[in-house]
Amino acid sequence: MKNIRLIIAAIIMIPILSSCGYNKMVDYSEAVDAQWAQVENVYQRRADLIPNLVATVRGYASHERETLEAVIDARSRATGVHLSPEMMNDASMRQFQEAQENLSSALSRLMVVVERYPDLKANENFRDLQAQLEGTENRIAVERNRFNEATRQYNAYIRRFPQRMVASIFSFERKPYFEADRGAHQAPQVEF
Repeated sequence: MKNIRLIIAAIIMIPILSSCGYNKMVDYSEAVDAQWAQVENVYQRRADLIPNLVATVRGYASHERETLEAVIDARSRATGVHLSPEMMNDASMRQFQEAQENLSSALSRLMVVVERYPDLKANENFRDLQAQLEGTENRIAVERNRFNEATRQYNAYIRRFPQRMVASIFSFERKPYFEADRGAHQAPQVEF
């Protein structure tokens, strides 16, 4: 008799437990992690283009050493900050964003230097690299938006009832968004 009650209880509990949302939380969490990998992928593409860009500019503007070194240093720091999905929290996300924003700022200063060299701007290699870099910056924006959307979907799901209880039981925690630093995106000054 006792075994029959356990079997009946198990049969009743299966639909209840299967709708608790655990599997969907796993799916959403994996989607956030996969999208973060895509964000890192486009940042790495940008980092891979920078040495070619610096070498091309260096050939024309060898006396702009300080700016070129700043770009190289910023690239080194940006590629040195790795943020895996397991260590993703607000503080590590801010550190990653700061390194990427420093690199963006250094690249902006480099483009100002380029404005001073009309021959360089007309150089086919430079134009190709610049087009690739612009395309990469667009990809970064798209992938960050996709990451934030996946994060929003995950965060909203784990905060709803009854998933909130299941999320706390299984330690599903809120994931941070990628936020742009509002002060870092100022247009560079071009002086001749």
